[in-house]
Amino acid sequence: MPLSPLQERFILHWGEMGSRWGVNRTVAQIHALLFLSERAITADEICETLNLARSNVSTSLRELQSWNLARVTHVLGDRRDHFETYKDVWDIFRAVVQERRRREIEPTLSMLRTAVLDGDNAAVSPDPTDPRDRLTLARMREVLEFMETGTGWIDEMNRLDPKTLIKLLKMGARIQQFVRGPIKPLPEPQAQAVGVLFADEDEAGEGAATGQADAGAAAPRGNGPS
Repeated sequence: MPLSPLQERFILHWGEMGSRWGVNRTVAQIHALLFLSERAITADEICETLNLARSNVSTSLRELQSWNLARVTHVLGDRRDHFETYKDVWDIFRAVVQERRRREIEPTLSMLRTAVLDGDNAAVSPDPTDPRDRLTLARMREVLEFMETGTGWIDEMNRLDPKTLIKLLKMGARIQQFVRGPIKPLPEPQAQAVGVLFADEDEAGEGAATGQADAGAAAPRGNGPS
């Protein structure tokens, strides 16, 4: 499966970025290849295209499957497994967010809810008379509220189709303006300075327009139309 120079550049960069995101470089490169491929491809084709060992490819494909970023499909007349991934970047984003939530956020939420709301285990339950525990509980409640708000927002975003989500993101500037509220007026000294500045620009513009008009037809400023 020959690659163009542009495809090679994308795959190499995706591998570099994967290592920065905490993903094995080979795993990221294989995902990039699946993303660019116009059809489902076999593990042998991946090995040949990226010059990788079969064991490395098999391990990386299992990792991608655990992230829901690779799925097995079959081709009529071919007994081998073929692999493909999402072609829509929004589907990729959602898969990554959902898996990170399952691996990283849900365990933390579970611990926080148990510590803040339940406290059934006497060995680790907070001591209401200990100021350290009171401070710790207050901090944990803040983290819990923040993470529950964030996961609620993620759930709402996942319910939207990509087109609606894109429209919502493009409305970001308007939403921010609504949240910030009306623009506060400038203090008087700054307002006067801005007024003088725009007044000078207006006078310059009027002067240029007057110079282009017929001198005999132009009326003196401030006397109204002739």
